[in-house]
Amino acid sequence: MKKLWPLLFVLVAACKQKEYNADTLVKNALVYTVDSTFSTADAFVISNGKIIAVGKSDTLEQKYFAKETIDAGGKPVYPGFIDAHTHFYEYGLGLQEVNLVGSKSWNAIVDTVSAYSRHNTDGWIIGNGWDQNIWTVKQFPNKAKLDSLFPVRPVILSRIDGHAAIANQAALNIAGIKPGQTITGGQIETVNGKLTGILVDNAVGIVTRKIPEPNEQVVQSALLAAQRNCFAVGLTTVDDCGLPYTMVSTIAALQHKGDLKMRMYVMLADKEENYEYLFKRGAYKTPGLNVRSFKVYGDGALGSRGACLLKPYADKAAWNGFLLSNKAHFEEIAKKIADKGFQMCTHAIGDSANRMILKVYAAALKGKNDKRWRVEHAQIVSPEDVKYFGEYNIIPSVQPTHATSDMAWAVNRLGSARLKSAYAYKDLMKQNGWIPLGTDFPVENINPMYTFYAAVVRKDLKGLPAGGFQMDNALSRTEALKGMTTWAAKANFEENEKGSIAVGKYADFVILDKDIMKVAGSELPNVKVIKTYINGVKVYEKK
Repeated sequence: MKKLWPLLFVLVAACKQKEYNADTLVKNALVYTVDSTFSTADAFVISNGKIIAVGKSDTLEQKYFAKETIDAGGKPVYPGFIDAHTHFYEYGLGLQEVNLVGSKSWNAIVDTVSAYSRHNTDGWIIGNGWDQNIWTVKQFPNKAKLDSLFPVRPVILSRIDGHAAIANQAALNIAGIKPGQTITGGQIETVNGKLTGILVDNAVGIVTRKIPEPNEQVVQSALLAAQRNCFAVGLTTVDDCGLPYTMVSTIAALQHKGDLKMRMYVMLADKEENYEYLFKRGAYKTPGLNVRSFKVYGDGALGSRGACLLKPYADKAAWNGFLLSNKAHFEEIAKKIADKGFQMCTHAIGDSANRMILKVYAAALKGKNDKRWRVEHAQIVSPEDVKYFGEYNIIPSVQPTHATSDMAWAVNRLGSARLKSAYAYKDLMKQNGWIPLGTDFPVENINPMYTFYAAVVRKDLKGLPAGGFQMDNALSRTEALKGMTTWAAKANFEENEKGSIAVGKYADFVILDKDIMKVAGSELPNVKVIKTYINGVKVYEKK
């Protein structure tokens, strides 16, 4: 019996050294913490959905008694990816509509819409994703074929950027649109006295406002479908840009039920009822939902020639694009948002739009600040205007895949000289020392690996151009990863709760099959997510 005492003493001592409050131990991993020193570890411990320790596997195994152990098998682990600019709900709705992304011609689109109509026989036909810039004939289409196939049923098909659409005559009739009609901040294309069906920017809304609102089941299905796809690519937080205030309660209810686990940073659209809602009740904040900002549109998109430029388009004489509202509107909104202490996030593509918005921001912000007002996209910024970002702590929120998607035709719109200062992510990052990254999906693919690849390698998925696109503005791998994690969290005022694998933060993380910090650049688009976790709970596993 005496021989057993030393063994019992060792066992009791070992048990006393352990802390019995841990839910999960993640071990045998290459953990990129993305903390302030960009340190790595091989294990971390989770309790009540948050990280309570980060370090070495053997040390943490000795110290903590965990109910569950996740052996990462030596695979790389990163903080859950954050997409700083999406249209998450719109993407979910689009999954239930006609997908036109990648269509190589107008005839192919018409065939796709026709096939869709045979299986979906009621109501409006809504499609999205066409892009005339990838067609042999790079011109806007005409509605004649849609009119022939659908003389009574309304059809509207949105361009890939959401800033232009084509509608058939049935849809135009419902909206009451007439040849020669004009609208501020938009275009209703009329050729030889006849409508072509092409609508640009504000003109699109004349038609879309006539589409019946989706019912509750459709809305919920859209959100949950978007969530499934986003979890599969490692996204754990998305910034949804431009929602109505009515969506806040819908999202909150789904999250409360546990159905919607995706964390969301919601920007309300630039509408009076949305300002009234948030100003009256104040910022809305839960662990899964943050509503404290407004999305405003400065101009249109480059692909549809709606971006507002300082000098005319290189491929359209005497045409500079346009602002979607007059300057007085932006000044009024900026003052109102500043006075109430909220965040302003403004879409600006062209150099003229960026200059105007930056100056409006400067007048409202009045110098250095921590209000984190954002310019969404900041694609074409005149070199002399870049300084505004640093002088007024304005945050450029950019989408690297826009550069690699646009580069083949952007030179036609801008000319080679002006293109050199466009998509200047490194220059923009230097202004404040950080930059949030996103995709703008469904305009671009939802996959954050494409974001990382485009930011670092600056090539398209075909590996072009061989030397990369304007590589002086490429980001380092460390900068790109921060842009998708801790810097994206900071853009949302959430850097103390997410964006890194650190004590006290939510246990949102992903396990990848390859290390994006070391793998060859050409392999980055093919890196896959093995598992995705939110609050330490698995929400996706690769089959």
